[in-house]
Amino acid sequence: MKVVVQRVSKASVSIANEKVASIANGLLILLGIVDEDTFEDIQWLTRKVANLRIFEDENGIMNRSLIDVDGDAIVVSQFTLHASTKKGNRPSYIKAAKPDVAIPLYEQFITELEAQLGKKIHTGQFGADMQVELINDGPVTIIMDSKNLE
Repeated sequence: MKVVVQRVSKASVSIANEKVASIANGLLILLGIVDEDTFEDIQWLTRKVANLRIFEDENGIMNRSLIDVDGDAIVVSQFTLHASTKKGNRPSYIKAAKPDVAIPLYEQFITELEAQLGKKIHTGQFGADMQVELINDGPVTIIMDSKNLE
C-alpha cells in the first residue's frame, strides 16, 4: 500500500464539475492499493499519516502532526501510484489491485484513519474521473510504502 501525503492549505475534489469534498488546513492523501495489501498495511500507514510531524510549531519547525493541529484530510484512491514504467513509454498498472480487492481496503483505510484522528475523513469517489485541486503548503510532500518499512 502506497500513499502520497501532501500538506495543504486547501484542497478539493470534484466529479463532473461538482465539488464532492473540500478542506482547509490538512492533508491530501493519494492512496494506491495492491493485491498483497492487508489490514496490517492499513494500520501501519494510518498511524504514520495521523502522527507524521509535518506541521509547523510556534518556532516554525515541522514538529506537529495532523492530530496536533486538528487538521482535516481528503483521501483519494489512485491506482496509478503503482504504475510500472520499466518497459516502453506506456505505464503498466498490472500491480494495482482490481476494484473487488481495492474497494474494501480503501474503505477500511478511511475507517482506520477516522479512528486515528477522531473525525470524519473527506474522500473522492473510488474509480471516478476526479479533478483534484490543492495548494501544497511548503511544499511538503511525503511518499510512504507499507512494503518499505524503513
